[in-house]
Amino acid sequence: MGTFFAVVAKGLLGALFAGLTASLIGLVGLYVYLSPNLPSVDRLREVQLQEPLRVYSKEGVLIAEYGNKRRIPLEIETTPQRLIDAFLASEDDRFYEHPGVDYQGILRAVVHLIKTGKKGQGGSTITMQVARNFFLSSEKTYLRKINEIFLSFKIEKELEKNEILELYFNKIFLGHRSYGVAAAAQVYYGKTLSDLSLAEMAMIAGLPKAPSRYNPITNPKRAVIRRNYVLGRMLTLNKISQTDFDEAKARPVTAQRHQAPSDLEAGYVGEMVRNWVSKNYGKKEVYSQGLRVYTTINAEQQRVATWALRKNLLAYEERHGYIGAVAQLSAEQLQEANGIELALAARPHFEKILPVVVTAVEKEAASIQFQAGNSAELKMKGMKWARKRLRRGRGPSPKKPADVVAVGDLIYVYANQEGEYRLAQLPKVEGAMVALNPQDGAIQILLGGFEFQRSKFNRVMQALRQPGSNFKPFIYSSALDKGYTAATLINDAPVVVNDSALEGAWRPENYSGKFFGPTRLRWALAKSRNLVSIRILRAIGVDYALNYVERFGFERKDLPRNLSLALGSASVTPIQLATAYATFANGGFKIEPYFIERIEDAHGEVIYRADPAVVCLPCEKEAAKRAMAQASDEPIEVAVLDESEANESEPKPNYAPRVIEARNAFIMRTILQDVVRYGTAVRAKVLNRRDLGGKTGTTNDQHDAWFSGFNSHLVATAWVGFDKHIPLGAKETGGRAALPMWIEYMRFALKGVKEDRLLEPDGMVTMLIDAETGGLAGASARKTLFEHFRSEYAPQAQAENGEVSVPMGAARLEESQELQEEELF
Repeated sequence: MGTFFAVVAKGLLGALFAGLTASLIGLVGLYVYLSPNLPSVDRLREVQLQEPLRVYSKEGVLIAEYGNKRRIPLEIETTPQRLIDAFLASEDDRFYEHPGVDYQGILRAVVHLIKTGKKGQGGSTITMQVARNFFLSSEKTYLRKINEIFLSFKIEKELEKNEILELYFNKIFLGHRSYGVAAAAQVYYGKTLSDLSLAEMAMIAGLPKAPSRYNPITNPKRAVIRRNYVLGRMLTLNKISQTDFDEAKARPVTAQRHQAPSDLEAGYVGEMVRNWVSKNYGKKEVYSQGLRVYTTINAEQQRVATWALRKNLLAYEERHGYIGAVAQLSAEQLQEANGIELALAARPHFEKILPVVVTAVEKEAASIQFQAGNSAELKMKGMKWARKRLRRGRGPSPKKPADVVAVGDLIYVYANQEGEYRLAQLPKVEGAMVALNPQDGAIQILLGGFEFQRSKFNRVMQALRQPGSNFKPFIYSSALDKGYTAATLINDAPVVVNDSALEGAWRPENYSGKFFGPTRLRWALAKSRNLVSIRILRAIGVDYALNYVERFGFERKDLPRNLSLALGSASVTPIQLATAYATFANGGFKIEPYFIERIEDAHGEVIYRADPAVVCLPCEKEAAKRAMAQASDEPIEVAVLDESEANESEPKPNYAPRVIEARNAFIMRTILQDVVRYGTAVRAKVLNRRDLGGKTGTTNDQHDAWFSGFNSHLVATAWVGFDKHIPLGAKETGGRAALPMWIEYMRFALKGVKEDRLLEPDGMVTMLIDAETGGLAGASARKTLFEHFRSEYAPQAQAENGEVSVPMGAARLEESQELQEEELF
């Protein structure tokens, strides 16, 4: 009997050995057959993860990111250990023990197949998931599984465990376009990995099994079940304590969809970059290549400018009265546990301007609650401006908080400099501001509206508006080019022009409605005299002026061919005006605005770098010396400015072309400085700088309010108006509606910047003149002043008859010069 069992046992062992040997031979044969087609693991070391397009300021502050896949690459060394524990507990607790394949898991899968007759999940280690995610499909076939197993062995043989884990954390899909755990932390919680709580880590660790089914946003109940399973596994594996488990399990679901993070609010710039890169690098490719675009935007200046614009538009609303609460919450909403929070979450939030709900109204203040649940006090002095807006004008001033707000009102507030809250009314009026470096055109700040998400229309680049008096300097510059001087007298008197397009004659007026008689050109621009501007344009000719102002970058098709051009009836954008004013700021050169400094690929290699045309006065002088040297027999010493000029093989520097004479630019700049000192922009004197020049602009019926100003370092244009071209209201001039935000921005931007030292170009003289005649000052002159002249247009000494002899261009424009209809059209 014993012999029988021994024989049977021996036979069974032999059969088993034969079976194992046959299986081993089969596996070896299968490996030999499949291994040539297995991908090289080296590709994992060189893998290029699909990353979105990211846009930064010039300092490297994130502005925006664009792409179908949200991914934030991480290194395993910086990954929180508790997050690693959560994923291993959920997905592969024997990861550091098995050779890439967990035999226990495979046996579970085999048992499942025997019991149910169906293929199912089981035994899929993190290494196998890496193999599948990078090289194989996710279909459930025997061949794919075998390939996955062999490839996992290969990966484990050639890569360290932490390298495999890092690949996994960066590649795994976790729902809502998030790829990788760092992206998931941002998408679901708006946090970095190190800021996640245990409950949040467990929630994310539960997603790989089924990102849609266990998604905390779309399926919070199932997500909680899965999260608690992960926490239980961590407790079983002694990765967390019982207290940790109980606290995390009790936490509510806090996940919600978060947009890509932005450290700098510059949505209009981000969209400009996205369009430019898509056009130049392909629409599909740019969103996954990990390109990093560094703009010319100054982050701190952009932040200051954003608040300056918003505060300016809020101030406009205050001047025109309070419309009322945005919404009124019902008694039921106020009593519900999350009623106020839900109502506020549905409203847009702006930096510093936040929605709140009034929860109580007392004698001197109102209590307000924010979305986060914290409360504050809105004092009466923060609401005192809120006179009711009427069809015409405003109602009486409120005496107590109840005159303005009621319990349940959903309103907006912002904190003033003292930290006290002030009632805010979201503006219907819009604004824009842009600033650039006049030496090379680099855009420093750009705000295309009150807020990008509220309106994506970029008014800096796209809004064609009438500039009003902001356009006058270009007409005056063309007059100087024609031979006039800053001392030329022009009669500020009524003008009547017959216009066949109107029912009657055109009778333009000064803003004040007054007339001031003979006025020097300088003073006329400083005081923005409309009638003088019309007479100047009539005298030099509309066609001459049109040809001249094109030098500044204005497009002929947007310029009217009639005398209304003198009052700014052209159609221009803020960026066009800022670029044009840069010519005055830099001494007469035409620069082109640009906003991308460089583009780097995902490896940090620069694939594009801007090459702007730059202003170079020394280069111009050296070029003049060379010209003189060529024309003269005598040698003239000429400096070599840089190696690129000495070495013909090097690319030549890109210098900005001169478009107006240096002396013209100098005189215009001194006149525009007088606009700040004595004229319509006198408010800017608060900056206490002598190097600032600029010009206000207000169109008919106050449809548009402008201010453009500059020094040698910076030029900025500010605009305020309604998109629907309705009037801003009485007294809403450029000096009132637009200039304040320009002042606030420039105060910060020029802090610590030395004042310009303005030097006269060659070929100029400064002379003492009679302020009334524009000629040389005589003994009988009642008021005298110094004026700059180009040498050939300087007034001459008095003749024997006592009259001043002046060049033709400096002559007085007589009142008898009438404007004829044929000259207007």
